[in-house]
Amino acid sequence: MELELAFIPSPSRGVIHLGPIPLRGYAFCIIIGVFVAVWLGSRRWVARGGQKTTVADIAVWAVPFGLVGGRLYHVITSYELYFGEGKDWVNAFKIWEGGLGIWGAIALGALGAWIACRRRGIPLPAYADAVAPGIAFAQAIGRWGNWFNQELYGRATDLPWALKIDSAHRPADSLDAATYHPTFLYESLWCVGVALLVIWADRRFKLGHGRAFALYVAAYTVGRFWIEYLRVDDAHHVLGLRLNDWTSILVFAAAVAYMVVSAKLRPGLEEVVEPAALAAAESSAKDTDPDAKDADATDAKDADATDVTDAEGADAGDADEKAADEDDEKTAAGEAEPDADRDAEDGAAVPVEAEAKPAKNL
Repeated sequence: MELELAFIPSPSRGVIHLGPIPLRGYAFCIIIGVFVAVWLGSRRWVARGGQKTTVADIAVWAVPFGLVGGRLYHVITSYELYFGEGKDWVNAFKIWEGGLGIWGAIALGALGAWIACRRRGIPLPAYADAVAPGIAFAQAIGRWGNWFNQELYGRATDLPWALKIDSAHRPADSLDAATYHPTFLYESLWCVGVALLVIWADRRFKLGHGRAFALYVAAYTVGRFWIEYLRVDDAHHVLGLRLNDWTSILVFAAAVAYMVVSAKLRPGLEEVVEPAALAAAESSAKDTDPDAKDADATDAKDADATDVTDAEGADAGDADEKAADEDDEKTAAGEAEPDADRDAEDGAAVPVEAEAKPAKNL
């Protein structure tokens, strides 16, 4: 009696309906992955000196751009699935059925992040370093969406961890084979390892100016190369290799070159990753630092004392001017009285006292 072969079962269906609302496993995996990436990215961004909400604010731009880019890459590189005789081009928009190319998602997602970073005065490489491990974890979670859709599996195998695929989802040339390499699981585990590698290397070597992100890209492409080689889904081939294998090679070379050049030109970490966060921290420190408060109070007192001194000097000047005017008036009056007396002796003027006496009532 033969023992039953061990295998990983596939879900009987990838969608359940809550009334008229479809709940798709593929979409849930993508959404959960995005939340994990934003959460971890925010923690790393704050640790580097940024504000708590910055990663989420930039993700509002990066995620939609990434989804569009991932779908565009898939449709362009697998156009025969959507265009041509007997094909319905409308299916190209049905993203919930699967089909997101990570290369397009990263490229166009980076464009969206760059736009948002530019609006906030933030360097894109610093932001990319903060979110790199989170992106790897998001990919690890998102790959389970392929499990729900029974897609992107590998060659037929009888290994104990083989993935059982329903007959409706098997390749036309291997309908008799029921179990295949679970490449979704291989890539998911690989991405977890990449995320942990980036976190460790960043703590150990203080990777800045985009080098943590470049390490993530280089490490991911290494795993993607051998995992892609196991897959049996339709793909374009160039010189005997799948298109995504060539993409992995080119992207790996570019990432390594960037790390080497960046380490020479800009070693170490960025001193400031978010100017607004630095200004807020300085303001908060001034509010809570008693020495800073005393310094401000001293400056205010000195300013007030200077104002009072200036005011007293101005008042003293006014008083001196007034006293001088009074002296001038007295001098003028003193000079005028002798003239009046001389006029009285000559009989030419009426005595001043006579004018001042009031008339008696009759």
